[in-house]
Amino acid sequence: MGGFKRFLLRGNIVELAVAVIVGATFSGLVQALVSDLVTPLIGAVTGGRRPNFADYSFTVNGSQFKYGDFLNHMITFLVIAAVIYWLIVVPMNRLVSLFEGDKKSTEKECPECLSTIQAEARRCAFCTTELVPESQKPA
Repeated sequence: MGGFKRFLLRGNIVELAVAVIVGATFSGLVQALVSDLVTPLIGAVTGGRRPNFADYSFTVNGSQFKYGDFLNHMITFLVIAAVIYWLIVVPMNRLVSLFEGDKKSTEKECPECLSTIQAEARRCAFCTTELVPESQKPA
């Protein structure tokens, strides 16, 4: 029972629960964005009326194919993916590159094996190629 208690009280579980709740709320927000803004915009471009893609379907041998509902979900997915990319991934990549900027100045790539080594190294630790340190290279 002690192991179960430690498992429940780990920080990862709480973070995961918060992520699920925020994700569900975010999903509702994006679905509203699609139904209230993107779909009417598509309707304005395609003829001035607000299309309800959920009603689009066709029937084959008595089976109904609701391709409109699929279109709604696809638009929602694309909007979510775009928002995640532009508002989370791009800023995080920039932030990480700012912190890695100092690290890159103290490291270099071995010309033989392409391993990352210290800039002042005279020999690659991976392939043992002799190298000229950055401070001894001609300007």
